[in-house]
Amino acid sequence: MHKAKRPTGSHAAQVPRQRPGRAKAWATRAPLMPALVYMVIVTQLPFVATLVISFMNWDALRPDERGWAGFTNYKLVFTDPDMRASVITTVWLTAGVVLLSLLLGLGVALLLDHKFRGRGVVRTMLIAPFLVVPVAAALLWKHALYNPEYGLLNGTLTWIWSLFGSDSPPQPDWISDRPLTAVAVSLIWQWTPFMMLILLAGLQSRPMEIIEAARVDGANAFQIFRHLTLPHLRRYLELAALLGSIYIVQNFDAVFTITSGGLGTANLPYTIYQTFYQAHDYGRASAAGVVVVLGTIVVATFALRLVSTLLREEKTS
Repeated sequence: MHKAKRPTGSHAAQVPRQRPGRAKAWATRAPLMPALVYMVIVTQLPFVATLVISFMNWDALRPDERGWAGFTNYKLVFTDPDMRASVITTVWLTAGVVLLSLLLGLGVALLLDHKFRGRGVVRTMLIAPFLVVPVAAALLWKHALYNPEYGLLNGTLTWIWSLFGSDSPPQPDWISDRPLTAVAVSLIWQWTPFMMLILLAGLQSRPMEIIEAARVDGANAFQIFRHLTLPHLRRYLELAALLGSIYIVQNFDAVFTITSGGLGTANLPYTIYQTFYQAHDYGRASAAGVVVVLGTIVVATFALRLVSTLLREEKTS
């Protein structure tokens, strides 16, 4: 029988190096294990439970009829007219808020990109709406601005009409007359600073030597913005739109606080809330939640790929 040969030379030197390397790798990962276990328990287990419930006939008002339902709940989700209406409302609300927030954020970012006295204070004040708790922001708009009796908007109309000697100014009920617009405006006010921060970071990462060369060649401000600044900001605009869409699709606070989901403003999160807490249909609510999560994951995947592309471009530049 042949005896096993011991590794000699360079092979013998590699054996003791691999074991300490693996031990070092495990020693480095070990402190992260409690955080990983915590994240799995907090995020993944509830989703797995929601996924299981979504395949069950679980109505709290009929506990004796609980059982396996298969894809019935998903069929109800896609055929329910209220659910379809909430999907349309969610799409319109998300698209409108993201688009207008991007345009306003781009305008503010272009202004803050110039140096002026007090720029730091102005930047901090403009970021403040994004730092307000969503429920507090919705309450602020509902009572301090939209209220037809003592709100700031109608008070401003009263003051303007009084300058012209009129005692009967218009006093519209902003929430009742334009409910979806009222919700959208409050969200635009809160998310414009978020868009502004991302786009301002993109503006400050521009290659200034190219812009200076374009100015020397006689290009005006609009030409520089169209041919240099806007192409450079394309990735940042896409990133801001994707991240804003992820968060605004999940918005519940503004709809619940301002309109309570009435007057055609019920979006997907609010419809799921109604199905779960008011109709007590846990199975169908869970199925709708799974659909929303899967759609959000798709959007988040594009966002993560875009972020990685941005990081690679920054590294190579």
